[in-house]
Amino acid sequence: MSPDQNAGRSHNIMIDNINFERVEHFKYLGKVLTDKNFIHEEIKSRLKSGNACSHSMKNILSSSLLSKVYKVKIYKNALLHIVLCGCENRSPTLREKRRLRVFVSRMLRRIFGPKRDKITWKWRKLYNEELN
Repeated sequence: MSPDQNAGRSHNIMIDNINFERVEHFKYLGKVLTDKNFIHEEIKSRLKSGNACSHSMKNILSSSLLSKVYKVKIYKNALLHIVLCGCENRSPTLREKRRLRVFVSRMLRRIFGPKRDKITWKWRKLYNEELN
């Protein structure tokens, strides 16, 4: 079998007698690039990094010793930049927008903590309207 036939079968690209491997996605300078230019893999990777960072800062964000103002500053300057860095050049779909909103809501709930209901005096999570 000739190299051209083998390259076509394994999806490699031959340029000036140099064989380049064709891949579906790879990470370059911290960004996940796909062969179909989908943003889904990039946002998935960013949310994974944001979740790892928030997990490492869980004690800080839920601490009662630190004021909520400083917690919000930490969230905006550290976590939000990790998640949103480099995502502004492509338009996310409704599914990706929802995933980003869920991440933001989860982080804000962690910062502000539960709230006591005035009628039943039971602890509850904050509603999205209260977070906004």
